[in-house]
Amino acid sequence: MKKVLFIVTSHAKLGDTGKTTGYYLSEVTHPWEALGKDFEISVASPKGGDAPVDGLDLSDPISRKFWEDPQWRKIMANTLRPEEVRPQDYAAIFYAGGHGVMWDFPDNKQLADICSQIYEQGGIVSAVCHGPAGLLNVFLKDGKRLIDGRKLTSFSNAEENLAGTASVVPFLLQTALEKDGAIYSCEKPWSDYVVVDGRLVTGQNPQSALSLGKTLRKMLA
Repeated sequence: MKKVLFIVTSHAKLGDTGKTTGYYLSEVTHPWEALGKDFEISVASPKGGDAPVDGLDLSDPISRKFWEDPQWRKIMANTLRPEEVRPQDYAAIFYAGGHGVMWDFPDNKQLADICSQIYEQGGIVSAVCHGPAGLLNVFLKDGKRLIDGRKLTSFSNAEENLAGTASVVPFLLQTALEKDGAIYSCEKPWSDYVVVDGRLVTGQNPQSALSLGKTLRKMLA
């Protein structure tokens, strides 16, 4: 059974707003649902342990199914630390979004090295919404950035502005990806949009999470 490594944030503070944040629930549950029971999924985070959650919408039947599953809740409360991950075991890595990742994904060298190793050994790299923040400092053996010259998408500047968080996040993800050489594209806000470039697959926003999961499943199969 192929293994997939999900990465979620450990960061729970939404800047100086006094509000909380974390991984966006549907951006974990929807890809997980799409992968089904044919893949073994592990979850890691920058600090390990209990991962903070955001977007807790239990009117969504998929998210509700996972949230009410004690075994799944136990997994999310006991995420792996980066040093506990064996990259050679995984066929793919997936970065879930949520605003928290903007603070603790980009500069985490351990996670970047894990991603690089999985990719270099022929694995798939995937991310949704703010998740591509984890790709900003992933370098390959040739010294190039993984995203340099690659087609991808992420939460757009327009969506960040509409969400009212453009002045809250430490940087605008679309702008940072473009600055680091990515060939960025997006559809209108809240569109279901997925971009595949070789073994790199990205989704624009929460609305794209299920489609991204289905695409990842096909690629792994």
